[in-house]
Amino acid sequence: MPLKRFFGRGRDDTPSTQTHVEPEPVEEETPQDEEALPEDAPERSWLHRAEAVLPTGASTGSKRVDVLYGGAGDDLPSHFAAASGALITDVHGVQYLDCTMALGAVALGYAEPRVTQAVVDAVARGNVAALSNYREVELAERLCTIIPCAERVQFLKSGAEATAAAVRLARAYTARDQVIACGYFGWHDWCSDAPGVPASVRKTVSWIPFDEIGALELAVSVAGSSLAAIVLEPVVEQLPSQAWLTRARELCDAAGAVLIFDEIKTGFRVAPGGYQEVCGVTPDLATFGKAMANGFPLAAVVGREALMNCARDTWISSTLASESSALAAALAVLDWHDEADICATLAETGREMRASVDRAIVASGIDGVETLGIDPMWLMRWTDPDRENRFVAHAMRSGVLFKRGAYNFAAVAHDEAALIDIESAASAALVSLAEEERA
Repeated sequence: MPLKRFFGRGRDDTPSTQTHVEPEPVEEETPQDEEALPEDAPERSWLHRAEAVLPTGASTGSKRVDVLYGGAGDDLPSHFAAASGALITDVHGVQYLDCTMALGAVALGYAEPRVTQAVVDAVARGNVAALSNYREVELAERLCTIIPCAERVQFLKSGAEATAAAVRLARAYTARDQVIACGYFGWHDWCSDAPGVPASVRKTVSWIPFDEIGALELAVSVAGSSLAAIVLEPVVEQLPSQAWLTRARELCDAAGAVLIFDEIKTGFRVAPGGYQEVCGVTPDLATFGKAMANGFPLAAVVGREALMNCARDTWISSTLASESSALAAALAVLDWHDEADICATLAETGREMRASVDRAIVASGIDGVETLGIDPMWLMRWTDPDRENRFVAHAMRSGVLFKRGAYNFAAVAHDEAALIDIESAASAALVSLAEEERA
């Protein structure tokens, strides 16, 4: 059972699995009575209400209904009322097992009791004030002990914000403009070619394919003495070659440029200190978020002292960066990582999640789909996007939410019962897909 593999290292006062690992029964965490649920209305009315006041129907792009279900799930839920462990409950009280875990932001489980209590305690004493909360210092100190590149830390509220800050620090430090990038870094101007971004800003970034040394070397050559930084997601659907990351480090050193790792997904999931802890290549700056606070809004840019001190010369500030609730959540998450090998548990659980889907694929006889990626954050790759959309919709109707594209994220809360449900829902969805195609 994945949860029972959770412990085996750390302090003598490691809490029992029953007390701190297994999520509380959903019946206790999830509102089941009529008063606890939102206004009783058809699900489509919630979607219509959202679309009437939110320009895209959802403030988070990946939570738009068309992104969730690919246009194949008009009858499926758009809003949740409660979440506990690995279960989400919609506005009608219907429960679904979640394999997306809030886009990887939740690694322990929704409403994890210890994290929740830490947040409640912090909020009860005031979550924000005219001064910084003391937890900001405590958390920064602890991050500096576990992240290889961290000598200084600055907190923000989102991963995109943190990575934008890292790029600004690099440009301030080098007094240069050009950036070479590979990965996804959010919506800010520096990394977007969407309408509304000035052409002059777009020209300051060169995009390269993942794990291609030749493309990296060419981009560095073209940038020449204007190169400020190379910013990479070290893992994009697969592990990189060691040579690619090592070459990026060498090229930055030779050019006097800054190497930045976006560890928003990999931090506290692949390893507490991110992929840099695993690969042995240390960037100058790195950004963390998502699982660092188990879904509470917190991110950080960390790095070498000389680079981080450029924050004194430029301007990087977020009004709520040092509010207490998310800092308390992150400290509770770090306690978990001190007491148990969380990342090993996520890897093993993810491996079993993938295996359950692989068994369903084989049993169904469906072709054109396979599981890929690394175990803690894996994906299903379909050759036909329409078939993927229909699969996700069928699986949701069978009680399990899979992610279209990357990624499905393992959580500690995915126990043996969850693995059984994942295989069952995947099997049912694949059978329904096959029957549709035979009809």
